[in-house]
Amino acid sequence: MLVAGGGYAGYRLLGDDGSSDPQVTAARARLQDFLGAWQKGQAEQAGTYTDTPDGAKSLIASVMTNLKPSSTEITAGRGERKGDGDVRVPFTVNMRVPGVGEYGWDSQAQVRQKSGKWTVEFTTSMVHPKMRPGQTLALANSARADILDSKGDKLEAASLVGVVDGKSGKGVSGLEARYDEQLSGGKGPRKSVVVADRRSGEALETLSGGKSEEGRPVRTTIDARVQRAAADALSGVKKTASIVAVDPRNGHVLAAVNKPGGMNRALEGRYPPGSTFKVVTTAALLDQGVRPGDVAPCPKFAHVNGQRFENQNQFVLPEGSTFKDAFAQSCNTYFVGARGKLSDTALRDAAQAFGIGGGWDVGAKTYNGGVPANTSDNDKAAGVIGQGRVEASPLVMASIAATVKNGKFEQPVLVPDAVRKKFRASRDLAPKVAADLRDLMRATVTSGSGHALKDLPGLPHAKTGTAEYGTENPPRTHAWMIGYQGSSDLAWSVLLEDGGSGGSDAGPVAARFLRNLG
Repeated sequence: MLVAGGGYAGYRLLGDDGSSDPQVTAARARLQDFLGAWQKGQAEQAGTYTDTPDGAKSLIASVMTNLKPSSTEITAGRGERKGDGDVRVPFTVNMRVPGVGEYGWDSQAQVRQKSGKWTVEFTTSMVHPKMRPGQTLALANSARADILDSKGDKLEAASLVGVVDGKSGKGVSGLEARYDEQLSGGKGPRKSVVVADRRSGEALETLSGGKSEEGRPVRTTIDARVQRAAADALSGVKKTASIVAVDPRNGHVLAAVNKPGGMNRALEGRYPPGSTFKVVTTAALLDQGVRPGDVAPCPKFAHVNGQRFENQNQFVLPEGSTFKDAFAQSCNTYFVGARGKLSDTALRDAAQAFGIGGGWDVGAKTYNGGVPANTSDNDKAAGVIGQGRVEASPLVMASIAATVKNGKFEQPVLVPDAVRKKFRASRDLAPKVAADLRDLMRATVTSGSGHALKDLPGLPHAKTGTAEYGTENPPRTHAWMIGYQGSSDLAWSVLLEDGGSGGSDAGPVAARFLRNLG
């Protein structure tokens, strides 16, 4: 016995070889030639053993191409001579079909002697008894439920939804993978063998592979209007980019867009947040008694054990500038100089009020950020401006803005029905700290680096970030902007990988997003 698997195919003849009847023996031998060629995928060769070579070649090629069996075995039974001299031989086909599993059927062949030569009489129903002329066997996806937005409409966001493998019928990425069994109706076949019309491809009858349970849809919190506004905002962006939007009241993820598709960087990406992290650093400084009106020197450079820190384009602020000015203009050198007011665990402790690094139960794979305790003065200097070992995803940064708006952390949620227990922050922002952060983020828009949003309605609050990465000199930078709308329940983050400046590059994208919302 030979078993087909990428090039080999087999058949088996059971019973005696018809030695009691040499005519049966000869007829079965001719059938053996036909079956052997068929199982090897040699459709043209198989056709030569039939009375209709072209028809046999075409249909066998169609069946094998459509089903793509990984292994095949044909078992032929005892033949018998009919009254007209023809020989009838039953046979069984067993295949292993990707996405279906084992599938087999019984059929029979009529072998006829013409001009002293045995020939297999070819008919469509001989290949499969359920088929009629003009039909073939094919694969159809078993019914699979949809991934839905917050209103119950089918969600089309590629990176978020993910991909279903066309061969196996399994979800292989995104929500399609995470909720594969729910969407497909449990374990078991993902595809069905069907009788199909050869011209239209329409499935006419399901033969195998159906499920006993129907798939159940997965409902997300995505707001189609917000998702579309974010996607449109990235339509002209040539850089790799992401936008995330959340509802500050409950953490519901309203939009998660990636350009291009592929990995869901909006939720899973790990990036240095740069100066957008100064929201957290500022919370730590406010906890230590620093006030927005305090004088805040902002020189061109700050040096820490031989390491030089500078502001973007080496700007300086005039003498007498305040902490509020330093935040609004994103002065790195002030924050580096203020690191002495913070303990080695202060950034990590402040991050806890924003839920950063917690065990988020979102209903999808996420990266929830990391803010380790500082191990050196240089490590702290980098950490206060969102560099060094500080990492976050666009989701984390949108959540930081949402926490400022809401006054306390609400864990992001994408698939509410899948969330067993929301992560709770171990501490809350002090009310005065939250109020000061709101004032500082508004000043960033009205008089600081968030000027791209200045003329927009909705009282936008923001923080910009230009995050260095890599080993090039000068270093390359990601462009960030995070923020929230003072007059509505929307917090967001924009990231442009290798995008330049937070204010001048990410800012206009954020402005387009907010304008798209109307």
